[in-house]
Order: sequence, then C-alpha cells, then structure tokens
Amino acid sequence: MTRKQRYEAVIAYFEEAMPVAETELHYTTDFHLLVAVMLSAQCTDKRVNLVTPALFEAYPSPEAMAAASEEEVLEYIRSVSYPNSKARHLVATARQLVGRFGGKVPETLEELTSLPGVGRKTANVVMSVAFGQARMAVDTHVFRVSHRLGLVTEKERTPLAVETELVKYFPEAVVPRAHHWLILHGRYVCTALRPHCLECGLQHACAYFNKKS
Repeated sequence: MTRKQRYEAVIAYFEEAMPVAETELHYTTDFHLLVAVMLSAQCTDKRVNLVTPALFEAYPSPEAMAAASEEEVLEYIRSVSYPNSKARHLVATARQLVGRFGGKVPETLEELTSLPGVGRKTANVVMSVAFGQARMAVDTHVFRVSHRLGLVTEKERTPLAVETELVKYFPEAVVPRAHHWLILHGRYVCTALRPHCLECGLQHACAYFNKKS
C-alpha cells in the first residue's frame, strides 16, 4: 500500500465511522476554549471538564481573569496537573489578551504562541477548533497513531515533523477533523500499551497490524 493509498483508506474509514469529530473539551467561547486547552496539557479532558464549569462561572471573560490573582485561580484548578504553573500562565495570558488584543483570542500562530503557557500544540488546537483553520495539533495520541498506521515514518521523530507530514498528505478541508479522528482513535482504540487491534476498523490500512500479523 502506498502512502497515498493509506491516507485515502484512513479518510474513507473515518468519513463513514466518525463523520462528526470534535473536541471533548467543554467550552462556550474562544477564551474558554483557550483556557481549557491550556489546562489539558498532560491532563485528561475528563479532568479538565470537571474543573472548568466553576472556573468559567467565576471568570467568564479575559477581563475577569485578568483582574484575579494567581492564588484565586489556583483554588479552582488544584486537581489538574501542574496547577501552580497553569494558574500563573492563565492569569498572565488573560492580562495579555486584555492589554494586547482587546480581550479577544488572536487567530495566528505567532500571536498565540507569544502568550504565556501557549505552545504550538495549544495554538494549533485553538486555530483549528475556534477558527476552522487547517491546523494539525500533534499530541501523544496523534503522534502514536500516525506512526502505527504508517501515515508517517520513523524519520518523523518530532511532533513538528509529524505535523508537517500529516498536513502535507491530508487534504486541507479534512485536516481539522483528521486531528480529532486521530486523537479519538488513540484515546479509545489505538491505546498506548494495548492497542485494540481486533476491534479496529483500520486493520486493512494499518502498517503496525499488518507487520505483526
């Protein structure tokens, strides 16, 4: 199977099996999406969704969070990973959103990654989910699944290298959904320690499955 054929097979499968693919983070505004994605770093979406309702009620806008102290925000997010640094980044980011961007979440990679605690992966998620841009955020699930399926090769050893390859081969219109396809597949089927290969509908297109068969 060629690289092009594998991508076509993967797209065809997910178009049928998962026509609607969205983030599992709960949010109602661009600002709350940014906050949720920042909190989700090295933390499960499930855990983030437990803490954000109260956090969002207390801080519905960048202006509200910008006026808070790190200690006040920390009280709402203690149960997530690295709460101290995340509280610091959230408050600092809110203040920059107010001071530099008129209280709005920016739409470019350069502007988003200039915010405290916002790396390329977080920025790509926001640009894709909030603004519909063809961006591929590469987390551990996307990295693992794309290698196992054979969408990328062993030469692509960094998240940026994987992102570059995926964006090259997935059609632009598909990229935002493909990001979620790979995440959700990695979260529930192609899991890290024990991939559920016998339950997977991508056996025919999977380099990992066909190599070990």
